[in-house]
Amino acid sequence: MKKILIVDDEQDIVESLKFVLEGYNYTCYCAYNGEDGLRLAREIMPDLIILDVMMPRINGFKISRLLKFDKKYKDIPILMITARSQEEDKLIGEETGADEYITKPFDLDDVMKIVQKYLGKE
Repeated sequence: MKKILIVDDEQDIVESLKFVLEGYNYTCYCAYNGEDGLRLAREIMPDLIILDVMMPRINGFKISRLLKFDKKYKDIPILMITARSQEEDKLIGEETGADEYITKPFDLDDVMKIVQKYLGKE
């Protein structure tokens, strides 16, 4: 079973993503701030990370950069979620190694398609 780490400080977003992903037989781990998200990523070695940008303590850009520039974690796909849709943010996301960039509000079906693009269908 593939492991997905969801990191977002908005609990309703985490819960709705978790609900849909578990329906597709993915195992979900959740963190509600950047610090916990980074620690969990290193502990569980997820197959994919869904990461919010704007969070307390450590933002998503920094987490992405820390993981993508570490040989041990660089191959984990990161889907960056943000309410900020400016091109500049997308560029920062790409520079920090994010594989995909999803803007809020998002459609859960679209997120599932992107997840399956990286992990295949379970």
